[in-house]
Amino acid sequence: MTTFEDALEALAALDVAGVAHSFGMEALPGPVDPALLPALTIQLADPRDRLFPQSSGGFDVLPFEGGPARYSVSVRHHLLVAVAGMAANPQPKLAQLIDAYFAALEADPMLGGALALPARVQVEIGEIRQGIGRFVGAVFRHVWALEVE
Repeated sequence: MTTFEDALEALAALDVAGVAHSFGMEALPGPVDPALLPALTIQLADPRDRLFPQSSGGFDVLPFEGGPARYSVSVRHHLLVAVAGMAANPQPKLAQLIDAYFAALEADPMLGGALALPARVQVEIGEIRQGIGRFVGAVFRHVWALEVE
């Protein structure tokens, strides 16, 4: 199995048709330039800025019942489509990109073997704050099972 860092890199490498740029944890250029949209960014769960308040905020341990030792972790993948208030109607493009995202994930649900189980993903559409910017987009909340190395 691979590490959490490997899984994050595999998520950043997810090839989503129509997405111009995909930024990993270290590659995010600070404020996202609108010229780079549509773009994907990775954010670790932050309880102060959670779109899914009923969910756990970070790492959960799964039972180590004689099988492989596994833990679960929550990661947010932000799809930024347009600057909020600037695009005429970003909803059709957003819908197309959400479909493309799930098609890419369906083609590689284990992120190249980085996950112990296929990713569980929830999506929420709306306005996303990223740094100092506000964007129309979607947040894909992944819950992963990873094996302890």
